[in-house]
Amino acid sequence: MNLNQITDNSGARTDRKRVGRGIASGTGKTCGRGVKGQKSRTGVAIKGFEGGQMPLYQRLPKRGFVNIFAKDLNEVNLGRLQQAVDAKKLDPKKPVTEQALVDAGINRRLLDGTRILAKGEIKVKLELHVSGASKSAVAAIEKAGGKITFIEVKPTTPKAEKRLSGEEKKPAADKKAPAEKAPAKKVEAKEPAEKKPAPKKAPAKKEDKE
Repeated sequence: MNLNQITDNSGARTDRKRVGRGIASGTGKTCGRGVKGQKSRTGVAIKGFEGGQMPLYQRLPKRGFVNIFAKDLNEVNLGRLQQAVDAKKLDPKKPVTEQALVDAGINRRLLDGTRILAKGEIKVKLELHVSGASKSAVAAIEKAGGKITFIEVKPTTPKAEKRLSGEEKKPAADKKAPAEKAPAKKVEAKEPAEKKPAPKKAPAKKEDKE
């Protein structure tokens, strides 16, 4: 094989639809949109519109909610653990942690934790450190002589982390109380002094005309 012989799989790359290039192409003039009408215009999206009647997505009832604090867990069955041990991907002499499950190819990536389920059979003694397990899975592991230890699940969001750790919004640091002002001294109102009547001026004497 040469470099010039390397191609994509058939159908991996398709030519774009060329419109408005003449009537011979089949998508010329009106570009496949038909003649006139609302759908032939640009900027129109009639998604879910039913001519004015109540659309289906509004007629149907809505129930439930999405739990934003839900944990995204990996699920591992006992039979899958036994299969990994038989393939020598898991060492039964070492503790089986979440990272060990990823390294063995059992889990693709680390999520919020791993839960062990009881489907299948476990024959070897394993020491598991996971975030959860069903009752029947715990019983099967202990019956085989193994041990399971539950570790704390890390929350997925900062808000959930605060909620699980019990850290609520703490009040702001108390501001220093303003120093108490000394009580103002009461100033006794002075009674207005009595005004003495101004002395009356003596009338000017009229001079006798000679």
